[in-house]
Amino acid sequence: MLIVLDALMLAMAVAGVLVGGSSGRFHPQPIGWITLYALLCLAVIAIRGGYRFRLEPSPFEYLGQVLAGAAIAAIIVIGLRVIFAPDPDAAVQGVRLWLFASGYLGAGRVGLAIAHRRPNRRGVPTLVIGAGAVGQTVARRLAERPQLGLAPVGFLDKDPLPGLDSIDGLPVLGASWDLEDVVRRHNVEHVVVTFSTAPHTVLLGIVRRCRALGLDVSVVPRLYEEVSRRVTVEHVGGISLLRIERADPRGWQFECKYALDRLFGAALLVLISPLLLVLIGLVRTTSPGPVFFRQERVGIDGCEFDVLKLRTMCVSPEGSEQDAAWALQMLGAGDPAGGGGEDRRTPVGKVLRRFCLDELPQFVNVARGDMSFIGPRPERTGYVRAFEQHVYRYGDRHRVKSGLTGWAQVNGLRGETSLSDRVEWDNYYVENWSPWLDVKILLLTIPAVLAAPPET
Repeated sequence: MLIVLDALMLAMAVAGVLVGGSSGRFHPQPIGWITLYALLCLAVIAIRGGYRFRLEPSPFEYLGQVLAGAAIAAIIVIGLRVIFAPDPDAAVQGVRLWLFASGYLGAGRVGLAIAHRRPNRRGVPTLVIGAGAVGQTVARRLAERPQLGLAPVGFLDKDPLPGLDSIDGLPVLGASWDLEDVVRRHNVEHVVVTFSTAPHTVLLGIVRRCRALGLDVSVVPRLYEEVSRRVTVEHVGGISLLRIERADPRGWQFECKYALDRLFGAALLVLISPLLLVLIGLVRTTSPGPVFFRQERVGIDGCEFDVLKLRTMCVSPEGSEQDAAWALQMLGAGDPAGGGGEDRRTPVGKVLRRFCLDELPQFVNVARGDMSFIGPRPERTGYVRAFEQHVYRYGDRHRVKSGLTGWAQVNGLRGETSLSDRVEWDNYYVENWSPWLDVKILLLTIPAVLAAPPET
């Protein structure tokens, strides 16, 4: 499907170039070179893995692939024209063709990524091998995120928990020897191999049988917590070694990031000061009490600081009790069921929270160096110690500064969502940080704020 979409977009780009040439405003381009350019574009994108099935159809990932393919193809065609068919207009024509192709290819991929995010998307029937904790987590996330393109149909596990016939509504369909029958009955096209009590030889046999059946196979590595996006595969004979590089939270890259945060934080604070003064006036005149809400939060290395917000609630001593109930929900069920209690938000406060305008004073925290623009959201001091004891890898998120927005938030993990999932996304950000990841988060923050209710 992707190659058909790109071919269609390239055809539209070529048509645009030819129409411009026929209008007399530009010199007409030889159709042979245009055709070669289009074919090279498709070939370069294919070589770079642009047509392989991938989870998370992120428009940013797609844009990088197609724009690089369009640029490389343009360089090749311009070079060939200079060598074999010297033409003073070759460079200008090549650049114009590249610009048209980049625009159309990029628009097509972004449009497809947006279409993939519809909640009723029909995914590829997927079988999960292993009904343990990891297998259940994988199945649940695939079911919750249809935009990933994989729809779990059930589990294959010889030794599921006693009396457990289904997990989150997904049945245990059999054991390893039932693979072919299950694939046939449920039209399975993709298999995810997670952890299982089955020995290595059995799991290896399942993977090979899946490939013989023409199925796509994904494997969860044993030490998946330590596998980042910076992985180099090396071989010692027939044994594969994964050499894993990680972003260093103590390295110079993060120091540069924090310095830029403080610089831009101070500049933006000056720019938004008129808006901030208006909001301060609204808060002051519409309800009694202080304008700013201060609360101790925990940031990098467990250091405490006062986070600043515009007050959005009526002053009441019961607030601490409601917060305590929220914390108990987070620790008990793992997924908070709601804030509970009386809604004490003011009319102005509801608007401020809906669009996260109450967070604007946190630019002061950024300018002071307490926070970063992007990073894990800081948590209240009173709950951090409890969360560290009950939530897996919770303390690891404090390796970097807290942020105004983060990878968890732009992926929908805001407000009443799973704390353990947020922690996992936060640690992914820390271990896979790059400037480009920060840019992606910034670009995704505005649609995330508009599409979802704010954190409480």
